Amino acid sequence: MEILRMCVACRQSKDKRELVRIVKDKTGQISIDLTGKKNGRGAYVCRDKECFNKLKKQKSLNRAFGTNVPDEIINSLEEELFKQN
Repeated sequence: MEILRMCVACRQSKDKRELVRIVKDKTGQISIDLTGKKNGRGAYVCRDKECFNKLKKQKSLNRAFGTNVPDEIINSLEEELFKQN
């Protein structure tokens, strides 16, 4: 049985393994969770650059986490996510 999650940028439901989880922990630290097991509030985004750009433009993480996520954090997440490409 596949577990579906919704991308916060394009709003499409996809298998959890096709998406990247971004998590905000109790201390407010926001990071990429490649294991999918970190504690905290999670938001999912597609693994492609286009969706990540949409996430930045729409400020989707602000809505998902209920707080203002600084651009520096979003840029560092983007760098971490796409550095291997």
